[in-house]
Amino acid sequence: MSLSAYFDRFATAYQPYKGGPWCYEDGCIYRGLQLLAEATGEERWTAHLHRLIDAQIAPDGALQGFAAEDFNIDNILAGRVLFPLARQTGDARYMAAARHLIGQLDRQPRIPAGNYWHKQRYPHQLWLDGLYMGLPFQIEYAQATGESPRITDALLQFATALVLTAVPGGLYAHGYDDSRTQAWADPVTGRSSAVWARAMGWLAMALVDVLAILPHDAATASLHGRCVAMLRALANRQAGSGLWPQVLDQPELGGNYEESSASAMFAYAFLRAARLGLVAGAESECLRQAGLRALAALELRVAPVDGRPQLTGICHVAGLGGFSGRYRDGSPGYYLTEAVVADDAKGVGPLMMAAAEAARLIRKGQAPLILKAGT
Repeated sequence: MSLSAYFDRFATAYQPYKGGPWCYEDGCIYRGLQLLAEATGEERWTAHLHRLIDAQIAPDGALQGFAAEDFNIDNILAGRVLFPLARQTGDARYMAAARHLIGQLDRQPRIPAGNYWHKQRYPHQLWLDGLYMGLPFQIEYAQATGESPRITDALLQFATALVLTAVPGGLYAHGYDDSRTQAWADPVTGRSSAVWARAMGWLAMALVDVLAILPHDAATASLHGRCVAMLRALANRQAGSGLWPQVLDQPELGGNYEESSASAMFAYAFLRAARLGLVAGAESECLRQAGLRALAALELRVAPVDGRPQLTGICHVAGLGGFSGRYRDGSPGYYLTEAVVADDAKGVGPLMMAAAEAARLIRKGQAPLILKAGT
């Protein structure tokens, strides 16, 4: 089965991840469908997107199950598709919904350095996940409304977050606790102790997406430099299989496994960065090839499970601190205790995004025919 046919089948059967309430997991699928539609021009992806998202948005833009007072930055992510939908349809409810989301960010608590808290239940904490969940949306909202100070704020948040979470080797720790009260946080640096691959995946996608939509000028020069350095570090850690390990900075750790969602995120970031010229010359070609190797390896991970093709090898969830009656200590070993599942939105959505980038390369004759239109 081609990836295109797999995505079509997945989207046809897909139901809201949490039973209906607005959430970031659905947002991963929405973003994947949006990029597939843009890359291929096929109406089926847009039809899937409308079927799923329109049921969650009331005529006045209210979002099903959305609770701004939770200050859950994850829930901002799904709003990114509102802007292209507003442009394409002229339907006012999409921008009305976006205003609900920006309203949360306007009240979101921040650490003294200016970065948003990850959630109300995780006070004083910055997680790499949240950079992808909130800041690209904030920039796109600013571009749609002409509110340029929001862009300046987002760029400052990126710059500060990268300083606070940086670790040797061009990588970044999963989280930072400004209060230094969490057991997972180093008492001196505030950082967590391991480099989780999917946290790096969220970060890689965030940086590439932001640099794709902002001018390359003095305001983005530092972010561009950090992004390129990070992509180099990630390329150097790609395994011979084409994938990356769950605990990125300790590939030899016993029980460490190659994880699909992060590998899909890296494939997307590499292919998009190469296509848009964020990395120059021979290095761009190296990233393109690395992205295509990863995508080919992930295609092999779409295997029969319970009688239907599913993307396997996805870490179900991982985080820091208390959750579901236990404490997640952020140690390298912790990340190997979480369940590994198939067909989770956090893996399939990024795989759609990576395949969409490959589809653009196929049109230019710069990639093998991985995504076959119309099959």
